[in-house]
Amino acid sequence: MSTRGWALPRISDATLRDFAHMAGVEFTEHDAATIAQLLVEVGIDVIEAGIISADDMRDAPVVRAALVAAGPTRVQTLVLARHRQQVERDLAVAQAIGCTAVMLSVPTSPTHARLKLGTESRQRIIALARSGIEIGKEMGFTVEYSAEDGARTDPAFLEEYVAIGERVGADRFRLAETVSTLRPETTAELIARLLHAAPTLPIQLHSHNVFGLAVANAITAFEAGARWISTTVNGLGERGGNTPLAELLCALWSFFGDRRYNLSSLTKLSEEVVRRSGLHPGLTAGPVGALSYAYEIAGQVQNPEAFEAVPAELVGNRRRVRVASRLRPALLKACLPRELAEAADLPGLTNQLLHQVQSGHGPLDHDSIVAAAKAFCSVHAGSVATAGE
Repeated sequence: MSTRGWALPRISDATLRDFAHMAGVEFTEHDAATIAQLLVEVGIDVIEAGIISADDMRDAPVVRAALVAAGPTRVQTLVLARHRQQVERDLAVAQAIGCTAVMLSVPTSPTHARLKLGTESRQRIIALARSGIEIGKEMGFTVEYSAEDGARTDPAFLEEYVAIGERVGADRFRLAETVSTLRPETTAELIARLLHAAPTLPIQLHSHNVFGLAVANAITAFEAGARWISTTVNGLGERGGNTPLAELLCALWSFFGDRRYNLSSLTKLSEEVVRRSGLHPGLTAGPVGALSYAYEIAGQVQNPEAFEAVPAELVGNRRRVRVASRLRPALLKACLPRELAEAADLPGLTNQLLHQVQSGHGPLDHDSIVAAAKAFCSVHAGSVATAGE
């Protein structure tokens, strides 16, 4: 393992940038302001916002909104580097908007270089990266540069590419796993090679999550010496999505004692992105899923700490009851206020509720259980109709 390993990574969140590649998702400037403010609440180090192009200004309102909400030192925008003159024009636009940090995205794999540059020439790729970094630094930008499809780029060439960036003064290098091809073992090997080639250049990993390995690869990357990890809220993004922010931050909290971030805003942030993107993650997707803390067994309700790697309160989520045919009297007793539990015939109430479930009324939650118990008591013993209120 690298001697730089185990230092906790900084987090760059690309939700407000990667949406531009996400099918059918369009954030407004109001969406961007809300999401950026919540990312600031969490404490995210860098917020990526939009793609800046002199020929296409559609993302400019999103970038401006993020700059206002988070401040220029915390916002970075993307420039797709295709040729020197285009990079110069786009950087001038980014500067006029108020950006002080940019990420230059250069295709490095043969497949992506042919598609986007019209050539596989390594000399052309390196020249494009070098000139873009030099122009950006001359203009006063913090400059991160990436290898698009870097994980499928010849590692020997990637070493040369990273070393050039270090020599001409880049601030960070991003290894982009554009197509999910890495697993933890190969991630560690590749990060080690890049650190050997450019030992003073901070490295960031940007992964896609087709195989569900993005968080594992991110953890492996920083253990191997990567200083930055790129994420998105709810894993939003194309091609299986990106490294999910909440899952990564909670893994850092649980496994490495990382207390740098305010996790209590994560569920609210997740819900805002769902509402504004129209994309719903899985109901049990990581610690911010709607059912990640849903229980149907009495012991879980009474002893949640025995079943939770990360407490619900820590991430701003909440525990809930959701039960169908596995309802038992013990769960009713755990859910109901003490006076109501003592007043009710719990086996009888259980049978009534199970019949209700079997009749197609769906799973029961805490509120419906309490309401049913009150109604049951009212019918069977009117004197306790208001018990537990």
